[in-house]
Amino acid sequence: MSEPNTPTPESADLSALAPLKHLAFRMLWGTWLMANTCMWMSDVASAWMMTSMTTTPLWVALVQTSATLPVFLLGLPSGALADILDRRRYFIATQFWIAAVATLLCIAVIAGVMTPPLLLALTFANGVGLAMRWPVFAAIVPELVPRTQLPAALALNGVAMNASRIIGPLVAGALIASAGTQFVFVLNATLSVISGFLIMRWRRAHTPSPLGRERLVSAIRVGVQFVAQSSRLRAVLVQVALFFLHSTALLALLPLIARNLHTGDAGTFTLLLASMGAGAIAAALHMPRLRQWLPRDSLVLRATMLQSVATIVMALATNAWVAVPAMVINGMAWITCANSLSVSAQLALPDWVRARGMSMYQMAIMGGSALGAALWGQVATVTSVPTALGVAAISGSVCMLMALRYVHDTSLEEDLTPSREFKVPIADAPPGEGQMLVTIEYLIDPMRADDFRVLMQESRRSRLRQGALSWDLLRDVNQPGRFIEQIIDESWTEHLRRFDRVTASDVSLRERKLAFHLPEEPPLVTRCVVETGSKT
Repeated sequence: MSEPNTPTPESADLSALAPLKHLAFRMLWGTWLMANTCMWMSDVASAWMMTSMTTTPLWVALVQTSATLPVFLLGLPSGALADILDRRRYFIATQFWIAAVATLLCIAVIAGVMTPPLLLALTFANGVGLAMRWPVFAAIVPELVPRTQLPAALALNGVAMNASRIIGPLVAGALIASAGTQFVFVLNATLSVISGFLIMRWRRAHTPSPLGRERLVSAIRVGVQFVAQSSRLRAVLVQVALFFLHSTALLALLPLIARNLHTGDAGTFTLLLASMGAGAIAAALHMPRLRQWLPRDSLVLRATMLQSVATIVMALATNAWVAVPAMVINGMAWITCANSLSVSAQLALPDWVRARGMSMYQMAIMGGSALGAALWGQVATVTSVPTALGVAAISGSVCMLMALRYVHDTSLEEDLTPSREFKVPIADAPPGEGQMLVTIEYLIDPMRADDFRVLMQESRRSRLRQGALSWDLLRDVNQPGRFIEQIIDESWTEHLRRFDRVTASDVSLRERKLAFHLPEEPPLVTRCVVETGSKT
């Protein structure tokens, strides 16, 4: 059940629901909705069970930390594996891991052996599955829809997440109130298994690289380098981490807020989560129009400030009549900020490194959420819940304002379309091991040396994003116009991989470098194996 990602008459359809016209996206989107419904059912039941075992705010907040910390710890290897393995099989394996943990959680609750530490441990194990699953799904989505429909597809993923935020808590709350918490975990385990079998229906042709699989450590290094050399991604990661560091205060302390409201109970907690989900869905369906009205930075800042206002209202709320509208507004602000930043991250990533890049985006979210849950839980323990919410709200807006001002993207929009313009080198005797030293000699007008140096910094970023170990620019002391670009690759195979990663922007960059080169013949390129341990 796969579809080619080629332009069609439907590609011009930029409506919010356009991606659902693609069969593969529709099927996986439905599965994603079910999987996230299971996640929310489990989170609600776990959080409520923890409040029945202890009333200490820190223990309650640690449920959120246990769920999100694995994503922060395992983000890099999970993203690398999703890029180098068959994404379909990897997606299936991660879903069945989650199903297995859900089954163990179900058994522990029914057997009556659940304790706060065990609950946190199983929540952490479930988070491991989520950490491994999310990057591969994020990498799959751009394969299922045309690029023009990617923002709408990501918004629909937000709809699935927030529809599950309504469905999951409602089902969990109804079961907790009528039958008991253990039945929530039984249903969660059953649906998790069904989701795994649904993913197995998806058919995707995996094309192995003729160069073989990347080694895991090397794949992680290259992914980190790509993000480090992308000013757009660095800015997005800082902004999304700050947003979730502060916005998670409301979610982490929501069970206690619900209990403190007038006649607050499990149903109140469920109602508040469902209200947030409803607000997020409403905003997601209007995201195409919002993106036309306002630039991304304005959307992010206004959404952050609106979320802060909603948090302050929740800190002061005494009944559901005030809390429910505040949670609706909070959901609208949350999806607006999260979707805006997610679209920016996706559009800044080529497919070969997409899962690794999105795993680091996820790490920023979950790292901020895990730290925020523990931080604001401790602040609430030392002071009070309203105080913690108020400090988080004010700090969140101030930090985002500073981030948008001082940590922003200064690069030009890059064309990341894959290109085969560069000729792949052929070696008479390809080296089996050893690092590769590549040099490219340019002869330029010395009067233009400063401009050339500036341009070569772009070349440095490009080479490192492609996976080079190091890059240097050398200048001949006896011939001022002679510059040598020096690149070191991990091996001959990794050197060849860089040619598979060339984009249209790299081709344009090469043309700009060649414009400085004075001779009619192209720059001299040499490739040498670095010999180590040789005797003289």
